[in-house]
Amino acid sequence: MTSVRERFHSSKTPTGVGLGLRAEFIADVSERLDEVVDKLAFLEVCPENYMRRGGRSRRLFETIAERVPLITHGVMMSLGALDPFDAEYFAELREFLPRYGSGWHSDHLCFSGYGGAVLHDLLPLPLDEASALRFAARVREAQDRLGVQLAVENVSYYLPMGQPRLSEAEFATIICEEADCGLLLDVNNVYVNSKNFGFDAREMVAAYPLDRVIQMHVAGHSRWDRFGFFLDDHGAAAEPTVHELMQWVVERTGPLPVLLERDKKIPALDELLDEVAALQASYDAALARRESQVQSRAGAGAREVQRAR
Repeated sequence: MTSVRERFHSSKTPTGVGLGLRAEFIADVSERLDEVVDKLAFLEVCPENYMRRGGRSRRLFETIAERVPLITHGVMMSLGALDPFDAEYFAELREFLPRYGSGWHSDHLCFSGYGGAVLHDLLPLPLDEASALRFAARVREAQDRLGVQLAVENVSYYLPMGQPRLSEAEFATIICEEADCGLLLDVNNVYVNSKNFGFDAREMVAAYPLDRVIQMHVAGHSRWDRFGFFLDDHGAAAEPTVHELMQWVVERTGPLPVLLERDKKIPALDELLDEVAALQASYDAALARRESQVQSRAGAGAREVQRAR
């Protein structure tokens, strides 16, 4: 039976650590493509930054797309909204994805618009079964419209929409199973939520449907001292605890594309590449432990067979 990851991933799927492409350093990436190809497994791009656009940014993007493996990740699908889907947006996205995408597309487990207005935020949904089932139906519709498989990303949030009846992991599990879609697991989002709402991050990560994880996100965050909570602002290097959460997952899933996000206080490209290298070292260590565990189990099995004889 084909697993979810086998359905999403192909021989061309990049694994290892990549970086989210941002306007602040797109020119540097374009000028240093030989180095970037050597140091990054892939670049993740938001189609909304390049659809319906021309000019210098689009030209730089086209140059990069010729050399670097790309994975697409959207921010405007608003899967959890009450509004009907934007037909024009979906038509443009359907044209963009086959040309630049990796065989799947991802967006967020949230809503980001209401009444035709774009709210410019990734807003949470009520954590209950009715919301999960409605969201799953929207994922199925989006997949049909786009003609590609979708993965949904768990989000950070700061104010629950009513009294939660499900954990965030239970909510995502219902959606992924009902929609038969993939999961983009953002371990920094889990960690930030755990700090703000007082649950155990490792236990929550373990409760997510790891068999449906087809990509991961890693990022840094900050603390807003005035209000005493943590912000998922992607404005710092990822903490060791976030590295450890990523490693825990990779030890159980095997090779995946893992993305480093940086959207605030973006340093020079050299520093970003150093952060990628540090995350790659954590990723490689996790895979090495996984391989050691596999070999240990195989050795134990062989010894059992010998004793049985």
